[in-house]
Amino acid sequence: MTTKPGSGEGEDLLNAVGPAFGRLRRSSLLDVEDPISQKDLSRTLVLRVIQDVARHDGREVTVGAVAEHLGVDPSVGSRMVSDCISAGYLVRAASQQDGRRTVLLLSPEGEDLMERFRQYQRSAFEQITAEWPDSERLEFARLMVKYVESQDALRTRVRRTPR
Repeated sequence: MTTKPGSGEGEDLLNAVGPAFGRLRRSSLLDVEDPISQKDLSRTLVLRVIQDVARHDGREVTVGAVAEHLGVDPSVGSRMVSDCISAGYLVRAASQQDGRRTVLLLSPEGEDLMERFRQYQRSAFEQITAEWPDSERLEFARLMVKYVESQDALRTRVRRTPR
């Protein structure tokens, strides 16, 4: 099969990627062991940003950083963070770098939810790809991780480029 841009079949395949990502997000609630509620599934978006920024960027995370990473208005980001705090998944703390700022940290309950979510995602992946040969499952996983890393690198370059 050819997948070169410009060829009919390759062009169709490349055009199908965007809609596939949309369907992937909408179909994420599968019947797997220890399912995540729709509400908590949305909350994991916020919690993942906080984990990723702290882990990969080494920065303290504010409500503004959450909104920026999710691509939402600051007021929307604030409501999302407040919901996670009300649910017991996040706590506010004073910044160690600037005592006037408030930063966000996962609570033990938030850490537990993210571990359950990781297990949920793994179980869903294994169910979805159960009929695939192991080599295809691993290659898809490798390419998905590579895709996300490339996306993060592009986002970082774009942020550093003056407009």
